[in-house]
Amino acid sequence: MIERTTVRLPSALLNRARKKAAAEGRTLTELLEEGLRLVVQRKAEAPAKAEENKSLPVSSATGWLLPGVSLDRMADYYEQEDLEYMKRMRRGFQE
Repeated sequence: MIERTTVRLPSALLNRARKKAAAEGRTLTELLEEGLRLVVQRKAEAPAKAEENKSLPVSSATGWLLPGVSLDRMADYYEQEDLEYMKRMRRGFQE
């Protein structure tokens, strides 16, 4: 069964993905599907670190929402969440 979904991607990454898919003569969906399969497969093959580490990490986070973010405007929260996600991704996938 094939399902539809919505994902939020940075414009630059999406543009690069579209160009790559076009250059390879396939759809963006096919490219994304292949990428997801590779990530899922790689994670399944790697030993689970959670099993090796018996103690759970303790967060040192304090406070609540970041300045300027209101729960009345969830778009602000999602935007901040996306920015933090992109920072983590850049650290993991530096070119």
